Amino acid sequence: MAKKPEEIKPGLPAWQGTFGDLMNLLLCFFVLLFSMATMDAAKFEEVAASFSSAFSVFSGGEMAIGKGALIGDGVSQLTQLSSFVNSIGVAQSGEDSDSESADVGDMEQEELMEAAEEKQLEASAELAEKIEAALDEGEIDNMVSLNYTSQFVQLTIQGSILFDSGKVDIKGDALPVIEKVGQILESYAGGTIEIEGHTDNVPMSGGGKFANNDELSSGRALSIFYYLTENTNLEPSNIVHTGRGEYDPIADNSTDEGRARNRRVEIKIYNPLSAAY
Repeated sequence: MAKKPEEIKPGLPAWQGTFGDLMNLLLCFFVLLFSMATMDAAKFEEVAASFSSAFSVFSGGEMAIGKGALIGDGVSQLTQLSSFVNSIGVAQSGEDSDSESADVGDMEQEELMEAAEEKQLEASAELAEKIEAALDEGEIDNMVSLNYTSQFVQLTIQGSILFDSGKVDIKGDALPVIEKVGQILESYAGGTIEIEGHTDNVPMSGGGKFANNDELSSGRALSIFYYLTENTNLEPSNIVHTGRGEYDPIADNSTDEGRARNRRVEIKIYNPLSAAY
């Protein structure tokens, strides 16, 4: 006589039902915990904005992490992110305690930002040291001045070296200088490069190609941009060019020497920890 087939019971296996109940209980438990938690949204946004400016973590991700890979010193940003999360916890706990604890939380946030500034300055100093050595090796250190901030290393070239008066075409004598600068940028600029053209405050003479100093400064910055994109392997999308005209002087425009200093091109190389990298 044939064996009667086993009857299949409808519904889920017993273990799946138990597992589902467990997940529901866990969900309710964490919702209950969250409902009892308090958070100062304004304070969180303030700290997050400060952290974004310092480390570029919350600005879309692309600044701190490139196309699928960490850029430069990006690994250190993960450590800084951990410090940031810890500081948020300190700040929130301070809100629920007395004013003295809140002051301690504020102090720790200030210390975090000071540490961030120090790290950025160290990154710029390290980059500046390498670029300065390259300028010396290329024997153009007397024509290109260097300084740096916590955000970038800046190369400054006087306009008289690069251009004739009222012109935007790079002088033939200046091409070797720009060529060596381009080689330095290829070696040490991994992120954003900003080219700024500057002039003095003397109005343009009539009949020229450019109506004012704004157009002249923009044209000069654009000439450097064209040279770099045509003669180096730098990514054009990483290069920003702007004309600042007479509006950002570094010397007194009432003297010939001051006006000569103000006619310049600045090239800013942003370090890996900069918000604009």
